[in-house]
Amino acid sequence: MLPLGAALVVLGAAIVLFLLKQTRDPTPTQALGAPHFVDQTSASGIDHTYDGDFTYAVGGGVAVLDCNGSGKPDLYLAGGANPAALYRNDTPIGGDLKFTRLPSEVTDLVGVLGAYPVDFDGDGITDLVVLRKGQSLLLRGQGDCQFAPGMPFGGPNDWTNAFSATFEPGASLPTLAFGHYLRLDASGQPDPSYTCANNLLYRPTADGNAYADPITLEPGYCSLSMLFSDWDRSGRRDLRVTNDRQYYTDGQDQLWRMTAGQAPRLYTDADGWVNLQIWGMGIASFDLGGKGYPDIFLTSQGDNKLQTLAAGADQPRYRDVALRRGVTAAQPFTGGDVHASTAWHPEFEDVNNDGFIDLFVSKGNVSSMPDYASRDPSNLFLGQPDGTFVEAAEAAGVLNFDRGRGAALADFAMDGQLDLVELNYGAPVRVWRNRGLPDASRAHWLGVRLTEAGANRDAIGAWIELQVGKTTLRRELTVGGGHAGGQLGWTHFGLGRATDVQLRVQWPDGEVSAWQSVKADEFVTLVRASGSIRPWSP
Repeated sequence: MLPLGAALVVLGAAIVLFLLKQTRDPTPTQALGAPHFVDQTSASGIDHTYDGDFTYAVGGGVAVLDCNGSGKPDLYLAGGANPAALYRNDTPIGGDLKFTRLPSEVTDLVGVLGAYPVDFDGDGITDLVVLRKGQSLLLRGQGDCQFAPGMPFGGPNDWTNAFSATFEPGASLPTLAFGHYLRLDASGQPDPSYTCANNLLYRPTADGNAYADPITLEPGYCSLSMLFSDWDRSGRRDLRVTNDRQYYTDGQDQLWRMTAGQAPRLYTDADGWVNLQIWGMGIASFDLGGKGYPDIFLTSQGDNKLQTLAAGADQPRYRDVALRRGVTAAQPFTGGDVHASTAWHPEFEDVNNDGFIDLFVSKGNVSSMPDYASRDPSNLFLGQPDGTFVEAAEAAGVLNFDRGRGAALADFAMDGQLDLVELNYGAPVRVWRNRGLPDASRAHWLGVRLTEAGANRDAIGAWIELQVGKTTLRRELTVGGGHAGGQLGWTHFGLGRATDVQLRVQWPDGEVSAWQSVKADEFVTLVRASGSIRPWSP
């Protein structure tokens, strides 16, 4: 038996070793509080309002892209009945948000409901697919934030609010899906029957270098968001569509199977698909459970849905865990209005860099629907170690009662903190600078960009994996989802206290790169051809 003094020494040494191990283990274990957002709209240079009649009450998207190759995220904002607007990001590194309006008859289009960036032709310059009331358009990037008119999509009476793009094997052009709302008459108003319009799919021809006639995806059920995603990690990217039950009777949300060389087909209950009828507005996806498959958040009026695969990847059968996770968000969390909420744009991002993904949900009444809340603030949910979320919009400083629509979380100041822009219906756009946590040294981050040769320069469909201690963070690179807008550029990861991590990529064709060590608090580009990771600085 050890003498008392020796026993105390051994015990003390064991405690020290345990504490050292805990200190050195970078696995995220502690959720951090709300970061401090500051409203910088008035000084930012952004002066823009999305507005219009009933046909613009849905839509109102925000596109985030790098239009001049500077590495900084720029903005394209839908205007509805007002002209859309392109803003170049002139924010000094780590400074207050500054944007410059770039007027042009090419981009200042009217009737714009939303937009999504995609490198359409693989030239390394980002293009824009612009969704409109009327014919949608491709705007081809020319560099230096200049665009030229490109290919039109659909017809003059389309009402297009949803879009997604992917690259199918061997194609030199992306496959494009357009989601339509109600049928419009010649005057640009819904026809008297208020009938949902069918959606369109543009698929490259067999040689992959041109488009065949568009494929009608029918039935259409008033689609407001869609997303190509490899939901079962098979390498096949199927098309998820969320629809607004306000105008259909026997409809539902949809999942189209997209097998190369075969016609799209709807999954049915025979495949395990479960009928879901909601006022579907937006889609966001993220691997919340660390199982390797994307979980799906769907915005709606009243209860929102958080879907996870119920029995693995053998069939697309989902169960709703929104209530258990704390993100049903069925009513306003403050402001005194007891009516049901109306949610629009969802986005998973880590706003406090603690290694636990957070969720922003924009909200606002469709127009003046009396059965739904008129004071309906957007949500900012902070992720917790047990997989739940807690509301933090007021604590973070982003509480407002405008009628929110599209939004984006992006690092406009290039300082590792995600800033917020929110477009509103009938009220000016708002922008908030994220000044981070009081003790910013506790939370690290990483910005990642992928590049590969060929048509799919930005590796859409790839999965980025980060090993942070014992935790693996995964993100699928997609174009689509949200509400009427999305991003193309840096993929942001919060790392908590980790100062270095392991990174690897599953490329769109399924090839998996080797694990490589990466330092925190950097922007890095992973080049497929060489396998090298290149630090980038603004």
